[in-house]
Amino acid sequence: MKNIQNVLTFVFFLTTCLSFAQGIVTGTIIDDEFSEPMAFSNVLVKGTSVGVSSDFDGKYQLELEEGTYTLVFSFVGYTTKEVTGVVIKSGETIVLDILLETNSLDTVLITTSTKRNTESSVLNLQKKSVVVMDGLSAQAIKSSGASNVASAVKSVPGVSIQGGKYVFVRGLGDRYTKSILNGIDIPGLDPDRNTIQMDLFPTNILENVIVLKSASAEYPADFTGGIINIVTKDFPTKAEYTLSLGMGYNPDMHFNNNYLTSTGSDTDIFGFDDGTRDLPIHRYQQIPGTFEDRLLLTTLTDRFSKELRAKQQSSGMNFDFGFTLGNQYDIGDDKLGYLASFSYKNETVFYKNREDGAFVKNFSDSSNNELNSVFDSKGAEGTNNVILNGMLGLTYKTDLSKYKVNLLHIQNGESSAGFYEQIISQDGVGGGLEPLTKNAITYTERSVTNLLISGKHRLSNKENPFNLEWKIAPTFSKVMDKDHRITPLQQADNGDSFISPSASTFPIQLWRNLVEESWSGKVDLDKNIELFGRSAKLKFGASYTYKFRDFSIDDYTFNITGDDAFIASGDVDQLLNSNNIWNPTTDNGSYLVFGDQFNANDAYEGEQSIAATYFSAEFNLSEKFKTVFGIRTEYFNSYYTGQNNSTVFDREPILDEFDFFPSANLIYAINDDINLRASYGRTTARPSFKEASVAQIFDPITSRLFIGNISLSPTYINNFDLRFERYGNNGQMFAISGFYKDFTDPIEQSFFLQAPTQITVDNLGNAKVYGVEFELRQRLGFISEGLNNLKVNANVSLIKSELSMSDGEFESRSLAARDGETIDRVRDLQGQAPYLINVGLDYNNSDIGLQTGLFYNIQGSTLEVVGVGLVPDVYTQSFNSLNFTINKSFGESKNSSIDLKVTNILGSERLSEYESYKAANQTFSLRDPGTEISLGYSFKF
Repeated sequence: MKNIQNVLTFVFFLTTCLSFAQGIVTGTIIDDEFSEPMAFSNVLVKGTSVGVSSDFDGKYQLELEEGTYTLVFSFVGYTTKEVTGVVIKSGETIVLDILLETNSLDTVLITTSTKRNTESSVLNLQKKSVVVMDGLSAQAIKSSGASNVASAVKSVPGVSIQGGKYVFVRGLGDRYTKSILNGIDIPGLDPDRNTIQMDLFPTNILENVIVLKSASAEYPADFTGGIINIVTKDFPTKAEYTLSLGMGYNPDMHFNNNYLTSTGSDTDIFGFDDGTRDLPIHRYQQIPGTFEDRLLLTTLTDRFSKELRAKQQSSGMNFDFGFTLGNQYDIGDDKLGYLASFSYKNETVFYKNREDGAFVKNFSDSSNNELNSVFDSKGAEGTNNVILNGMLGLTYKTDLSKYKVNLLHIQNGESSAGFYEQIISQDGVGGGLEPLTKNAITYTERSVTNLLISGKHRLSNKENPFNLEWKIAPTFSKVMDKDHRITPLQQADNGDSFISPSASTFPIQLWRNLVEESWSGKVDLDKNIELFGRSAKLKFGASYTYKFRDFSIDDYTFNITGDDAFIASGDVDQLLNSNNIWNPTTDNGSYLVFGDQFNANDAYEGEQSIAATYFSAEFNLSEKFKTVFGIRTEYFNSYYTGQNNSTVFDREPILDEFDFFPSANLIYAINDDINLRASYGRTTARPSFKEASVAQIFDPITSRLFIGNISLSPTYINNFDLRFERYGNNGQMFAISGFYKDFTDPIEQSFFLQAPTQITVDNLGNAKVYGVEFELRQRLGFISEGLNNLKVNANVSLIKSELSMSDGEFESRSLAARDGETIDRVRDLQGQAPYLINVGLDYNNSDIGLQTGLFYNIQGSTLEVVGVGLVPDVYTQSFNSLNFTINKSFGESKNSSIDLKVTNILGSERLSEYESYKAANQTFSLRDPGTEISLGYSFKF
């Protein structure tokens, strides 16, 4: 028995040693002509009989003992490629992606090194692509040291990150940029945005990130600046587990004893409310008046939240943690793999000097250029933001098929508390100024759940079969504003506080509920054929998306009858103190305002559907001239159910549009390193549910009212691109692009006539945007060999936008013109930046595991809200963003790393201002994000 134990121990020890003495080389073999995976390609270790074939996705994997190898990649009709110097180390995985070129000769052999092949593979994909695109492979993301997609994608030319979360392409705002996950629509935490927060996705679950800048028939038509496609991995090549921890410190915000907060629920730390903030009475409960002398009014009033004042306490630091785990298993000849990730972020923001304002031109004296204040708000606001993100993916792969299930859930809870001193104009044009104080306590709970079920099939094992891909993806979203408590009080001349609904509003508690579901499905087919004696590819498919939204508001206001001395000091917590609530006996105190039950005007339902088909053909007119022509159709329907006083909409058709979206992409290879591209595509931008409605959504902090416009039309854009690009060695390139975009009926955010606190959206004319874009990626090794790891990344976009005003807008501006002012019929397009500059100095030495960089970004002053009549335009001012990052990996296998980041080094403020003829700029909004220093640690095992 003892001998058997010894033998088993020896076998276990030997097996363990052998397994740890092995490493893995893995990657994808790609057709250089069509940039698509090549199934059943051959991979052989030169000088041996050891080899494998690539699978259905063109992926291969070899387990080899420590040493240096030459690998041979081949496929019938393609050039054979030898890669030398493949160094295998114990426990390490090398990713080696290979591009094979078609060739009619019997035998052609190309030899390259491991490093040179890795660096050229990513650029070759971009170089051979027929659409204007930029991409980040998993290797490029890893080498950048970025921890999430937002940090990684900022190095893509023409891309800027707003608020560290949202991606804008070519200076165009959210309306014209679209993000998709694994090739299919997914709404973000804000369903009215076209893009999802990019900081939600850790980089170690990504296969790649693709940014498309020109239209292609297989992609949705509702974008103009670009589409960001986030592609997650199927599963890792071996068991892999990663743990990450991080913290951030902002000296202006953290450990500040003046931070404002309120009492929350026990589950706020997990991003959701446990029911503490639920509506305390039924929405259809009738509210009696004080004149009815009913004790019911006392009981109902006493149920509402009594904490109305923002409290001071010390603020904590930002912190986050997360983990990923994944593995694959052999099931006969098939593979089953999983990938799971979880991340948690807890962020604290404190604006000690938040400012908001509203201004108008002098309505009685056109010789007076200075603006009159109608609303001024200054105060402090503390916000705690919690985001949980969990994802689980399962993939089953056979020789001819792949099945994938991916579940994503994002949970977000945001609580804020603020105190503001405000001045409001009673006549709306700058007269009758009254001082107010306002306490605000808010909580918003958001969640998104997305399920993706997909399949990919090679329909035969012949050389050029049909390939079929299908996807089904339901998504469920919620945004719940829970128990927002806004308590304004007017100040009397003697300093006493009192409720004054005429000067501000009644104290209010409100609940807003938005529930949305989206069902998406698509089917794609493609086949390689021969056309005009050359290789060609046909693609065709169809998709359908259905969205439904249910939105409602419950709000309740409060007043005081009789003696109001209990709030004279301004302590708003006394307002709903049980001792101060009205009762029939005293007929004195605070009470719910009569008739405040649910109003049908405060709710709507929306439905949208998009049915799409497409066809495209990719073919070569000559050896150097490649083309793709495509046509996409989309049938868009939008229905609205709601009420505007006496006008009732019962599933009223709002939009019914059937459109063709043609696209053409041409690429001419001047030589192996230089391309000339041209493209055309027709795209659209459609109104959101909120915009195409009669909904009125009030922000009680800024006193701004958003009013929907049910008569909106979609925007249509004709896009033209011309691009010259030159590729060098070691990931270097230079490109210059010109683009022109013609907008019909752009949707813009504007003020209502003579109403500086009321904002709506409208089609305000036609516009055109044209510009030039420069891109440079240059290593500094030409100066000195020692500087070869130092690279300059720079891209500059210079953009001119021109919108021809509608007659109504032009007339309103002319009537409100100042003396000596000439009104031009043409103005800037709302949301379009005039220039965008991204410059980065990036050092990357993979041998010692060090990556560091200094990145600068600025976007020019951009029209944010269109002025009408006496209300001037609002411009978002330039924000000088300078960030530093350094990442150092440790250990023989570099399994652990430390990441240090400093953001907003220059301490720039986020400022939007009113701009008017010969007048001093006035503040619309001002926030100071300060400078943050963050430290992160990750460990892979």
